[in-house]
Amino acid sequence: MSAARWAGPPQDAAEVLRRAKEIAPVLRERAPEIEANRTLPAEVVELLRGTGVFRMCFAREWGGPELTSVEQLEVVEALAYGDASAAWCGVIGANSGLLANFLYQSVVKDVYPSLDLVTAGVLAPAGRAERVPGGFRLSGRWSFGSGIKHSDWVTSGAFLFQDGEPWAEPGSPHAHDSRQFLVPRSAVEVVDDWDTTGLCGTGSCDYTMTDVFVPDEHTFTFWEVRGTPGPLAQPDSEGVYGAMRRQWAVLAAGGTLDDLTPTERAASPLAWLHAFRASRTVVTRLYDLLQTWSINRSSPMDRWLRDTAVMCQNLTAQDAVLESVGAYLLGRPPLFRISLGLDR
Repeated sequence: MSAARWAGPPQDAAEVLRRAKEIAPVLRERAPEIEANRTLPAEVVELLRGTGVFRMCFAREWGGPELTSVEQLEVVEALAYGDASAAWCGVIGANSGLLANFLYQSVVKDVYPSLDLVTAGVLAPAGRAERVPGGFRLSGRWSFGSGIKHSDWVTSGAFLFQDGEPWAEPGSPHAHDSRQFLVPRSAVEVVDDWDTTGLCGTGSCDYTMTDVFVPDEHTFTFWEVRGTPGPLAQPDSEGVYGAMRRQWAVLAAGGTLDDLTPTERAASPLAWLHAFRASRTVVTRLYDLLQTWSINRSSPMDRWLRDTAVMCQNLTAQDAVLESVGAYLLGRPPLFRISLGLDR
């Protein structure tokens, strides 16, 4: 099977989902190869591209299918029936359409001439950006860059400096601001250090940049929407099905995450954490029920056990979420703000 089997890009959510389900058996067959490769093989990347998963978050005004959060989750779930690493990279690559809402619209046309281009990277401000005329000089090392090897663009968080001193935007509530920086993949040096227990095929390597010039227009923040306001133009527009449907209803009606009650807002990160941990529990229980059959390398249980174990080490499944939600509900500043859709 190849992406060429489909006539053109999908036009709606139903077609993206149908294609995702169609390639799931192929992904399952290629799972051992994906794992051994420690990153997605090029043919698998093209299969994913053909499903439309990388374009599913682009708005209709750009020619994208503009899937709702629930529809996105259904697509990723369908891919995960084939291979967890492929599904993980699918959702990472789909960030292109989300980030387009926070870029200047002229920049979107320039950097995404095709809606199927992949954006990878790390949002955490692990880098240092020195302010210079016309932009910034970006340096740093970022960890867990899922899909970095097959990406077209890389977005990375960094703290801002001017003349070597911490810098903040005028009027910022913070003494030291951070920002996101979009650079072409060619500007990034990949550190081939992804050799893990599970999710091996995601290729979540570290990557570095040294003194890379990034023009102002290729930087953005999640508190300034530069595209058309809408449900996808939010710092965090995802959640697991129940919480997600409520959140989407509010956003689709023209509201923002601030229109949710504190409990409703807290429901999304808590639901994600529960889903991660419940998945691991279910797989562990099945592993025990199947007894010695589970321990063979040829058994899918072996890979599923390792994949769910690594999945639960993602920040969205960690106690930091519980601590941040607790702080938020008590009226205190949460450390992991983005999990609650808090941009500043």
